[in-house]
Amino acid sequence: MVKPVTKAVFPVAGLGTRFLPATKSIPKEIMTLVDRPLIQYAIDEARAAGITDFIFVTSRGKSALEDYFDLAPELENALEEKGKHELQKVLESTNMPSGAISYVRQQQAMGLGHAVWCARRLIGDEPFAVLLPDDVLAADEPVLAQMIEAHNEIGGCMIAAMEVEPDEASAYGILDIDGRDGDVVHVKGMVEKPKPGTQPSNMAVIGRYILTPAVLDELHQTDRGAGGEIQLTDAIAAQIGKDPGVSGLIFDGERYDCGNKGGFLQATVAFGMARDDLGPEFREFLRGLDLGK
Repeated sequence: MVKPVTKAVFPVAGLGTRFLPATKSIPKEIMTLVDRPLIQYAIDEARAAGITDFIFVTSRGKSALEDYFDLAPELENALEEKGKHELQKVLESTNMPSGAISYVRQQQAMGLGHAVWCARRLIGDEPFAVLLPDDVLAADEPVLAQMIEAHNEIGGCMIAAMEVEPDEASAYGILDIDGRDGDVVHVKGMVEKPKPGTQPSNMAVIGRYILTPAVLDELHQTDRGAGGEIQLTDAIAAQIGKDPGVSGLIFDGERYDCGNKGGFLQATVAFGMARDDLGPEFREFLRGLDLGK
């Protein structure tokens, strides 16, 4: 029987240099997409998938993340006094129960694999999810929930996968696949950012994972890989060929790469147009733009 996935790791220790100067004073994960910070989208996705324990891997200068998910009594009282009950409900959606979020420090910038390894004592001996807040996923059914449903059937490690154009493959981790059952692909290899024209497929790894404790054991003894960092991809690849091995789920939804400015702007437009309260006015504004300039 497959153990339930109730814990999720959020690696949020990065400096966010692509968004300087904004990230000089605020963590990138707090930057707002429409009216919610990036981290809120990832947290909401995890909660909707049944996650109950949230593990943040942070670094110096990230205290704003802790404050964001804390209670704000003065603000809540002010909204109550002014009768702004709808805003109260919005604010309450950002609160987390005491003890639901744990924080560990990644004291050295040694890559995603090292960040996940830093959370090992809180994960224990059970499967766990990893969510990268840079990847914002819009889906009718939360993508992590789709993955957990598939994982409950087959177990092992599971990776969110998405088809990309061949000329974009060198920017991703790419799966070498050995057959497909519906939306699930069987993985026989993984290549991190292959050289153009050498990719084994156009199936890219996206920032959602369900991993087994064996990955943590592998990370404990993994040497630095590409870029001089401890690569999570290498530790996952070591599970290929084992029982039940590694699978990819071609998820139903849209992915926006909010780790770069272009993707962040695209997500802002898409999420803004999708809002009932903002969409009509926003669409009218976009129609009026002279896009030929």
